Amino acid sequence: MTLKRSKNNLFFFILLCFIHFNINAQKVGIVLSGGGASGIAHIGVLKALEENHIPIDYIAGTSQGALIGSLYAMGYSPTQIEALVNTESFKDMSEGIVDKKYAYYFKRIDNNASWITFKLSLDSVITPRLPTNVLSPIAMDFGLMELLGIPAAHKNNFDSLFIPFRCVASDIEKKESVIFRKGDLAEAVRASVAYPFYIPPIMVDGKLLFDGGLYNNFPSNVMYNDFFPDFIIGSNVGSNITPNEDDLFSQIKSMLQSKSNYNILCEGGVIIEPKTQVGLFNFSKPQPIIDSGYTATMRKMDFIKKNIERRTDPLELKSKRENFKAEEPKIVFNNIYIDGLNKNQSEYARKVLRNKKKQVSFDVIKEGYFRLASDNKIKSINPQAKFNPQTGFYDLYLKIKKERDLITYFGGNFSNRPISEGFVGLQYNYLSRFATTVMANAYFGKLYNSAQLKTRFDFPFKIPIYIEPNFTWNNWDYYTSSNAFLQDVKPAYLKQSEEYGDFNVGFPTGKKGRIVGGAGLISTTDRYYQTSNFTVRDTADRTDFKAYTAQAYFESNTLNRKLYANQGEYVNLKVRFVDGEETNTPGSTSKDTSKLFTKNHEWVTFKAKAERYFNRRGTFKIGLFGEGVFSSQTLFHNYTSSVLSAPAFQPTPDSKTIFLENYRAYKYLAGGLKFIINIRKNLEFRTEAYIFQPIQALEKTTDLKTTYSKTLALQHYIGTSGLVWHTPIGPMSLSVNYYDQVKNPFSILFHFGYIIFNKRALE
Repeated sequence: MTLKRSKNNLFFFILLCFIHFNINAQKVGIVLSGGGASGIAHIGVLKALEENHIPIDYIAGTSQGALIGSLYAMGYSPTQIEALVNTESFKDMSEGIVDKKYAYYFKRIDNNASWITFKLSLDSVITPRLPTNVLSPIAMDFGLMELLGIPAAHKNNFDSLFIPFRCVASDIEKKESVIFRKGDLAEAVRASVAYPFYIPPIMVDGKLLFDGGLYNNFPSNVMYNDFFPDFIIGSNVGSNITPNEDDLFSQIKSMLQSKSNYNILCEGGVIIEPKTQVGLFNFSKPQPIIDSGYTATMRKMDFIKKNIERRTDPLELKSKRENFKAEEPKIVFNNIYIDGLNKNQSEYARKVLRNKKKQVSFDVIKEGYFRLASDNKIKSINPQAKFNPQTGFYDLYLKIKKERDLITYFGGNFSNRPISEGFVGLQYNYLSRFATTVMANAYFGKLYNSAQLKTRFDFPFKIPIYIEPNFTWNNWDYYTSSNAFLQDVKPAYLKQSEEYGDFNVGFPTGKKGRIVGGAGLISTTDRYYQTSNFTVRDTADRTDFKAYTAQAYFESNTLNRKLYANQGEYVNLKVRFVDGEETNTPGSTSKDTSKLFTKNHEWVTFKAKAERYFNRRGTFKIGLFGEGVFSSQTLFHNYTSSVLSAPAFQPTPDSKTIFLENYRAYKYLAGGLKFIINIRKNLEFRTEAYIFQPIQALEKTTDLKTTYSKTLALQHYIGTSGLVWHTPIGPMSLSVNYYDQVKNPFSILFHFGYIIFNKRALE
């Protein structure tokens, strides 16, 4: 009896040991699908699992699942990942926007009316490039290196991460998946998220790799084959695409993407399918997506707990994370290795990155990276950080692609009014120990014709500077471009022509500003009638002004668009000195036809202009605009010539195309409000209202001379309201515009393209 009882006890002891061993040996793998912005739901899945102490031993992901999975595998907790994706920096990275903190305005060239570009190397290979909504990889490439590419602890082996990890990319040449088990983690994830036509692919080991979801959007087979877990938890926000005859995007996705198997391959497993209603690339509101993953997981939690008896200790898990992170050495960069540029070009890049310092901090490299990326001679930069155990520092490896040597621009503006114009431009890039850009452009239309040639030399000194000589010819014809709605607010005949050449030197102030100083020569010619009663036999009055000028200005710019901006801010503070001679030649309708008049003018003008937008990511946005001018300029010979030479208030695209004499003065203050409603991502409704307050308005006397009004006696108003659609190549707008004139105060403007001109001689 005793022997039998002993055998039974031994049997139960062995059974308990077997059960205990199997519970402790039970391994759990997590598979995260691709799915664009919907993949943020994976964070909620991980969060629910950790809160319920479900162990996670292995993780595999594709595309967005690879990004979320890699962060978890690197030791970030679900709460930390949740906080990360709710930051502005993550949203910027997902939209290809460089954080304004690192936007380097100093390198930006002046805005122009271009729509498309064609790029040409000196070997005559032409590559057209159409502007689209394709994401710029600049912010993402560095962001992934910052989040994932710095670790030294795992020694480029994904099994040595905090959680063993796999991710999948696609080799479109071989039409097969590529599984990353080792190497640079940031590079692997970057390849996995490279969605065609949205994020550019990258070269890894000689292979051009795209989004892993093209051939395997749910890598449960990778999880099973590489780790052989006892239980697999799958989080799936993807599906096989059925093409729709009315949906081009679904047809393209169906052609690109192979059908994936969204099933669990092992006997034990569960699939969680969060319900998300979000656009493929809409990362603007991540929290509801995260919550959907959390909710979907909690619905399956009883089943998960029933099948996974092992639990994690949260304090032990936290301690392991801290120990894993503590193994990383302090991030200091020592050597910089550059691939893709010659010796002199590489020296230029190194100076931009750190300027003579041997060891530099991560923050210094980050600033240098975005400074270099903003250079229009650089096309792309792919960064990698590698720890060097011999030196104890990190080395930075950069794959840099130089921009094409020649770039041609085409664009302009089409309108319901006779202000349509074409635009062509040519840019030549040369990069050596310093950078050279030669730019030429031409505008042609009824209202405006122009030609410009300028050269910019950039020197990567400790304080970078540029030197820019420039020649510009502008011609304005307000007569042939007359607007029937506004006949009463413009002279019957008015043409302006100007030529100027100047030489400017600029240097940066922080990341978003610059100070520029220079001097030059100007020559302007205005032809006009001072009456509407003239015939073809009459000759117009003519005013010529030749002068030399010097200027200095501070400018800061973080606006997100070159026309119809709705984010960022702009500030310009300028002082200009002018010394020149006016020559007035009267026409046949002038009251003093026998006299040639000359007069010297010398003045200083101070001008301040500011613009700012609020509620950056909201549906409703408000913009503030302010402008002020103080000039010691003296009156010209007659009223029209005085008004033509006066600074103009032109806050809207429409106002830049009309001669509005009531909105010109030597001294004025002006301001306005902008109300913007985002109807859809690229469609907005805008209403803008402005007030123009001349300190002393210019008034016409009975003999067509000029006098000043009483101080602050008059105010004028401008209003505009309409729709703007931001197409891939330029804005399309339909607006109603208001000017407080006596007759016909309203006008309608439709235009497609950019109402942007070269700078004026006295601007």
